[in-house]
Amino acid sequence: MKDKIFGILQRVGRSFMLPIAILPVAGLFLGLGGSFTNETMLKTYGLLRFMGPGTILNQILQVMNAAGNIVFTNLPVIFAMGVAIGMAKKEKEVAALAAVISFFIMHASIAALILSNGGKETMLSGAVTDVCGIESLQMGVFGGILVGLGVAALHNRFYRIELPQVLSFFGGTRFVPIISGIVYVGVGILMYFIWPAIQSGIYAIGDLVLRSGYVGTWVYGFMERLLIPFGLHHVFYLPFWQTAVGGTFEVGGQTIEGAQNIFFAQLSDPSVTHFTVSATRFMSGKFPLMIFGLPGAALAMYRTAATEKKKAVSGLLLSAALTSMITGITEPLEFTFLFVAPLLYGIHCVLAGFAYMLMHVFQVGVGMTFSGGFIDLFLFGILQGNRKTSWLWILVVGAVYFFVYYFLFSYLIRKMDLKTPGRENSDEVKLYTRADVDQRKGQEEKTDSQDKISAGILKGLGGKDNISDVDCCATRLRCTVYRAELVDDNILKATGASGVVHKGNGVQIIYGPRVTVIKSNFEDYLENVSDHVEEPEEVEKKVKVIASPITGIAAELSTAPDEGFAGKMMGDGVVVTPTEEYVVAPEDGEVTFVFETKHAIGFTTSDGTALLIHVGIDTVKLNGNGFEVFVKDGQKVKKGQKMLKLDLEYIKTHAPSLCSPILCTELVDGESVRLLSSGKVKALDPLFAIESGELPK
Repeated sequence: MKDKIFGILQRVGRSFMLPIAILPVAGLFLGLGGSFTNETMLKTYGLLRFMGPGTILNQILQVMNAAGNIVFTNLPVIFAMGVAIGMAKKEKEVAALAAVISFFIMHASIAALILSNGGKETMLSGAVTDVCGIESLQMGVFGGILVGLGVAALHNRFYRIELPQVLSFFGGTRFVPIISGIVYVGVGILMYFIWPAIQSGIYAIGDLVLRSGYVGTWVYGFMERLLIPFGLHHVFYLPFWQTAVGGTFEVGGQTIEGAQNIFFAQLSDPSVTHFTVSATRFMSGKFPLMIFGLPGAALAMYRTAATEKKKAVSGLLLSAALTSMITGITEPLEFTFLFVAPLLYGIHCVLAGFAYMLMHVFQVGVGMTFSGGFIDLFLFGILQGNRKTSWLWILVVGAVYFFVYYFLFSYLIRKMDLKTPGRENSDEVKLYTRADVDQRKGQEEKTDSQDKISAGILKGLGGKDNISDVDCCATRLRCTVYRAELVDDNILKATGASGVVHKGNGVQIIYGPRVTVIKSNFEDYLENVSDHVEEPEEVEKKVKVIASPITGIAAELSTAPDEGFAGKMMGDGVVVTPTEEYVVAPEDGEVTFVFETKHAIGFTTSDGTALLIHVGIDTVKLNGNGFEVFVKDGQKVKKGQKMLKLDLEYIKTHAPSLCSPILCTELVDGESVRLLSSGKVKALDPLFAIESGELPK
């Protein structure tokens, strides 16, 4: 159970790497654009003339701010996709699509309930926000993670589901968005009722912090970090920054509410000798963490990484560390160890609380626009002077924090063998698959029917080394092979395919609506099978020989100058181009039908084999001209009895081709057609064999 839990956490952590990769760049854009477009800051430093509204530089910075902000604004849906992709075992693109659909459905369900119950005015203040254009609950990144994990679980459970034949088109991967959408209607309804209670709890903690002095400051710092993984830190700190929850203070004769508002009001007041710490206590604690502490943690993770992995992780850790130091965006770095080593994150939260508390104790009065990086420290600490801000204490506490993070993280990572970046390959913690369990028990049990079909496909395509790629459409398994001559249609049809179409190195195997499940099983099989494919056991086959009804030139059906016939859409068989004028009964049997245009005859042999004898290509357009019929529907005939007389010259002149398909229209699973003689053939000579036998073992 322990291994399983940590395996799950590691997979979740890895799934965060995809959306996290964009955060450093977005953080730089947002940090630079947000700081240098703040008009209060520009007025303070006399930069309005150079960087104020209307200037080219300001427009560039506004674009940077918007480019970074759009990523952070939509982090919930980005994480929904990223987590679903990371946690899905196969068909990851389907999981991503299902996650986006489910995310919108969940929030749309919440929005409908908010509207039908009186609108956002009836909800807790600040509880409702705009989520991708939907007025829904402020769930932050937690909402995206909730969707990503749930959809991935549904995807892994159902992406190979087989539905009844009438619904088979909606089976396999197509079923995943359907079931996910249905489930997340229910999740949305549930979250409407339980999420406001969670938000109320967050507000209650904020009120407690405000009234608790140094201890309250520690609790504030601890909770602010603790809520980062859920994206709820905004819900927590914004009331402190923007409302009376963060205190009130008189500046320039006006009563100002909210810690950040108080700081910026004092920033523009030249009479202020020191920024009020009762306001900056909710901001200053970030600087030792962002600029010093977390970079120390990054160095520890780099130093403890496996030697062969250090180069690979250095880029990720350096980028994340610089982002934290410069802009104060910490998610890229924190998320690298949050889920793979939650103990480290718990310690990080405790240390964060002490950073805020120490800044409060040392009366540090440095504020910020939105982050705790060097940009804000430079603008609102260093440039303001130590007398007004006591910013030098940040360097003192920060230096201590760097070494505490470095040595503590290094010790715990090595001591507890925590799987931080670069350490995954040594004794890797993972989810055990069914194959792992079977191997440990000495049992190599497999799903026989799935493996037999996959083994047959592999054999028919010429082995693993001959396969370039595998995909599917609505009804066909579409494969690309390196050598088309190695493909064996008979083996492929023995897997239950209704036909095989060749187009250069492309092979299309027609299975019908259940093809998505066959594709998923085949891809799994390919991953586990060795490059060397053993020959399947030979099995006894039943063979029925069908004689030729026409004298002419015999060839494979795939040579027919008509895609429908060549693709075996109407059945498998062969073609004969007539050189003599009569079509005779190939066996004793019954004429089941004669087309009104006389160009084709349905025939059933005495043992029940259904055949279609179709003279020429597009000869239906001749309206019976060029044909003379000697039999009628339901007539019993003997082998060799004349059924049609052909005017070969007329048909050759007025039809695209004389090439005549002779098809078996009702083959069952396991039956295949094999041409017995190509080239010249006489009527009643053996033409092709219908073979039946077990699938390859």
